Amino acid sequence: MEQTGQRVRRFDLLFYLVSLLFAAATAVFSEFYGYRVWGNFATAGYLLAAGLTVVSLLSGKGLTVSPKLRSRWTPVAVSALLGGVVPLLVLVFRRSPDFVWGRWPWAFPSQPEVWVVERSADLLLHDGTPYPDLGLLGRPPHPDDYTPYGPSMTVFGLPRALFGDGPLTDARVAFAVAIVLIIVLAFAVLGWPRVPVAAAQLAAISPLTLLTITVAGDDLPVIALVVLATALVYRGRPGWAGVVCALVATMKLTALPALAVLAVAVLARPGRRGRDIVIFLGTTVAAGAVIVVPVLLVDPAAFVEHVILYPAGLGQAGSPAESPLPGHLIASLGPVGHAVSLALLAVAACGIIAWLIVRPPRDPAGATLRIAAGLGAAIILAPATRWGYLVYPLALLGAMIGFASVGGTAQERRTDRATAGPTDDLVSNPDSRGSQP
Repeated sequence: MEQTGQRVRRFDLLFYLVSLLFAAATAVFSEFYGYRVWGNFATAGYLLAAGLTVVSLLSGKGLTVSPKLRSRWTPVAVSALLGGVVPLLVLVFRRSPDFVWGRWPWAFPSQPEVWVVERSADLLLHDGTPYPDLGLLGRPPHPDDYTPYGPSMTVFGLPRALFGDGPLTDARVAFAVAIVLIIVLAFAVLGWPRVPVAAAQLAAISPLTLLTITVAGDDLPVIALVVLATALVYRGRPGWAGVVCALVATMKLTALPALAVLAVAVLARPGRRGRDIVIFLGTTVAAGAVIVVPVLLVDPAAFVEHVILYPAGLGQAGSPAESPLPGHLIASLGPVGHAVSLALLAVAACGIIAWLIVRPPRDPAGATLRIAAGLGAAIILAPATRWGYLVYPLALLGAMIGFASVGGTAQERRTDRATAGPTDDLVSNPDSRGSQP
C-alpha cells in the first residue's frame, strides 16, 4: 500500500514539475500581459506544490510530516489558489474601465474574448442581437469586430452590460461562478462521488485550465456543461441532457462533436432507447430553437457571418487561429497542404465514427473519452486552430478519470459494494491508495 502511494506521488511530482516549466516559460516569453501575470503567480503555485509533494515523498522514508501536508489535496489547493484565484483577481482589479484595445498585446489585462462577450451582451440589450452588422463599420472588418459565439455565451457579459464597469462584472468572474455551479450540479446528479486527485489535476489545475480562466475563460463553461450533460445521460435523464446540450451548441459550435457522442450514448443505454433518443434530440432541438430563433430573426445575415462563416474561415476577415499545430502547419504549405489537412481531419472523423459504431460508449467514462478524442483530433488537425483549445481534451480526460471512479448507477454501486471483496474498493477507486497519509 505504502509503495503504491509513493509511486502515485512520483506521478504527482512529475505533473507539478511539467506545469512549473510551462508557467515559468509563459512568465518569461509570452507577449501578453495577462499571460505573464498568470505565469508569475502560477510558477510560485506549482513550485510550492512540487515542494509539498517532495515533502510527502520524504515522509515515506521516515520524515515526520503532519497529515495535512501529506495529503495529495494540499498541493492541488495551493495550485488552484496561486495559479487561478489570485491571478484572476489581480487581473480583473487591474483592468481599467477606460482601457482601449489596440495593437499592444503586452498591455492586455485580458484576452479580447472577454471584451467581445461583454460587448455582445450590450448589443443584445440594445439591438436585440449580439451580432453587429459589419457593413455599417465603414471599413474592412477585423477579427475583434466578430462575435464568433452562439447566443448563450452572451449571458456571461450581462453583469457588465447591466451593472456597468467593475472588477466583479468582468465576464471572467461570471465564467468562474458558472463553472463552479455547473460542476456542483453535476456532482449532485452523480450522487456526490469522491473525486480522484488525478481527475482534479487534469480538469481543474492543469496549466491550460488555470491560464484559460485567468485570461479568457469562455471555453471552460462549455466543458463543464458537456460533463453535466454526460452525467444526465447516464442517470437516465435524456430531457435535461438535451437542454444542456442545447446550451452547449448555442455557446460554441466547437463542441458539436460532443452532442453526436452523447446521442450515440443515449442509444447504447439499455431500456427505452427509442423513447429516450426522441426525448434527447427533441429537447435539444426545441431548446436550441428557443435560444437561437429570436436572435436569428433580427438579422439572419449577421448571425451567419459571425457564428458560421467566420469560425469556418469563410468570413470577411480571416481568423487569427494560427497556432503551429500539425493541421495548420500542413495547411500552410499551400493549396495541396490545405487539402491534405482537411483529408486527415476527415479520416480522423471517420475513425471516431467507426469507434462509436463498433464500440458505443456504455458508461460516462467511455463517452467522455470519445468526446475528448474527437475534439482533440479536430483541434490538432484543423487548418485553423489554437493551442489553447487543447484545454478541451485535457479537461475531459480529467472528467473521464472522475467518471471512471463513479461507475454505474447508484443501484449498481450499492450492489457492487454488497458483493465486493476486501480489495475491490482499491480497484474501483485506485486514486484513494495514494491519498491517505
